Amino acid sequence: MAKVERKITLITNGNGGKEQSFVPADDILRVLYTSSQTRERALNAAIVQANISESFEEHLAIFEAFYADDIEVSSETHEEGIHGKPRVRALLYNFLVPLHVMAEIGGVQVSIRQTAIPGDVIDHASSEWTLELVGVSGRACTLTWRALRKWNGSRVVYEHHYDLQQSGGPLTMADLSFDATKPAPGEKQ
Repeated sequence: MAKVERKITLITNGNGGKEQSFVPADDILRVLYTSSQTRERALNAAIVQANISESFEEHLAIFEAFYADDIEVSSETHEEGIHGKPRVRALLYNFLVPLHVMAEIGGVQVSIRQTAIPGDVIDHASSEWTLELVGVSGRACTLTWRALRKWNGSRVVYEHHYDLQQSGGPLTMADLSFDATKPAPGEKQ
């Protein structure tokens, strides 16, 4: 069977005239795939490197930089998705602020890891996430989930969370250090 080469015609307006050239469609698809994967890696690296114990604002800035105004977020645990940047920002804020307080004031150690899940869809990327919370008591709670993102240009337009799992029970007040008379973890008495 003969190979059919798909081509895309590009028209440019250089020097006042029109110029036609043909570029193999596979080359354009490869560039689109590479650029969406590069953006996905940059977003994931920014999330992992941001330190929630220092600030929740850095995470909100990452959200502003990478997500579209018409973002839709969904999960397998909620029937309806959340639409629009203001609503998703509010949800993110309500998650980040308590996490920040537990880390900065309560002494909880927070770590997040991400692993890419290989795929071959041009504008989609999947990853597995692990969030570990370790209280001052040494008790840990670990959450894992998977996320699927759809990109449109340089912005995430859709994100779906699924396969949420928890190991270890929720942290309690005994796992936090809100006692002002005791030194914070790592400080000398």
